[in-house]
Amino acid sequence: MMKGISILGSTGSIGQNTLRVVEHLGNIRVVAMAAGRNMSTFADQIAKFKPDLVSCDDEACAEVLERELAARGAAVPQIVLNEKGLVAVATHPEAETVVSATVGAVGFVPTLRAIEGGKRIALANKETLVMAGEVMTAAAAKNGAELLPVDSEHNAIHQCLRGEKMGEVRRLVLTASGGPFRTKTKEEIATATREQALNHPNWSMGEKITIDSATLMNKGLEVIEARWLFGFDADQISVIVHPQSVIHSMVEMVDGSVIAQMGVTDMKHPIQYALTYPDRMRNCLEPLDLAAVSGLTFEEPDLDRFPCLGLAYRALRTGGTMPAVLNAANEVAVRAFLDGRIGLAEIAALNESVMDDHEAGPANGFEAVLAADDWARRRAIMKLQQSASAV
Repeated sequence: MMKGISILGSTGSIGQNTLRVVEHLGNIRVVAMAAGRNMSTFADQIAKFKPDLVSCDDEACAEVLERELAARGAAVPQIVLNEKGLVAVATHPEAETVVSATVGAVGFVPTLRAIEGGKRIALANKETLVMAGEVMTAAAAKNGAELLPVDSEHNAIHQCLRGEKMGEVRRLVLTASGGPFRTKTKEEIATATREQALNHPNWSMGEKITIDSATLMNKGLEVIEARWLFGFDADQISVIVHPQSVIHSMVEMVDGSVIAQMGVTDMKHPIQYALTYPDRMRNCLEPLDLAAVSGLTFEEPDLDRFPCLGLAYRALRTGGTMPAVLNAANEVAVRAFLDGRIGLAEIAALNESVMDDHEAGPANGFEAVLAADDWARRRAIMKLQQSASAV
């Protein structure tokens, strides 16, 4: 029987890998897709998978998309724009599963609407849980929605916890590759170029998540996400640097046993797991060659060189609206770095400054989360403008 899925962010790396998994499995129909501005790739996808409904950023993108589809001789599906379009894709009545793979806070509202519709969420957009974990998990419990993580680390934790009693778990251990600056000094990190920061040693990802990996903010956001996915507090979630990225994460039990999930470094594995759970099916990847794994090493993360990780723990312990503020400030800071307006080390400095200015309130409502997000973005932009004018 064919299952219907919707994909938010189909032209990104997760979206493209999801479509490869769909092709491999053969029993899934893509009923709706959303993309941002990459209309050439989007048109290729639409021509191939023939969804009923698609979404893109604005009228200009829609016009380009229609021309691209005409050039391919492909039919034009229903097109809905902006956030309205994202919500339409996320709530398509024939989609049993929604792959939430947009980058940043833009995925918050459509993912929440999909949860309210009781759908299974294959979650690759960590920012939604970072911003509004309490809102999202409460909505999932109320509507019978299932949150299945696509991030390789949380997907690994999910696999490790299968069949285990939560009361017998001592801690979760998220592994981190360490990024491109794992062995660099503070001075080298401070002067890192855009190209150096985007040169991840193990993973091929989008720009934003790659920069977050370079600062270890990505791992910090994952710590916050893990709290909401699995119900453990900050003191029960650890990070260990594992440069080989063979062990994707671990669970330590109260008796000292450590359960680790290992696999090849390829996002198609966690994507397929989320789409087929609770079943396991053959995938299109070569299996992990254990004999070729020459050695597995582990290091404690250095919070002096990578302060963003410490800021994420601070936000989680503070709670309320502070994680949403950190996430929003970080999105502004990363964009400023990618645009050449600040250095890599200034990302953490801006994040910390915005957090210092914020008095956290409760984040148990949709409006409170969006207000905190908006405040933090405006605060971060103001600080960037002040810094630029002082130069």
